[in-house]
Amino acid sequence: MRLRFLGKGGSDVGGCPTLYATDNGTYLVQGWETGEVATIEIPHLLPGFAEPDTYIGSRLTDSGRGTFTVTGRPVTEAETLAQLDLAANEAAIEVPKIRRTYYGALPSA
Repeated sequence: MRLRFLGKGGSDVGGCPTLYATDNGTYLVQGWETGEVATIEIPHLLPGFAEPDTYIGSRLTDSGRGTFTVTGRPVTEAETLAQLDLAANEAAIEVPKIRRTYYGALPSA
């Protein structure tokens, strides 16, 4: 899987977590491990790096402390992991990249 860096932030050591676009038409999300397989924690700012008119196509659950938890397919392929700078407490998941089609309610005429 080829990755294209989109943005990172939310940590005082190295600037991780990170959001990447993949050549599979998905997003790879790098974040903090939660103890649940396939679920990571990311700062609120990370989804803001998504490509224009797209969003992370997996439920973002607010932790109440400035982060979301998000679940996806665990990334375990050595060649993909080799492209990442994962801290000891981080993991990566692949999530759908969804095209945005709704931009809020329109005022009635």
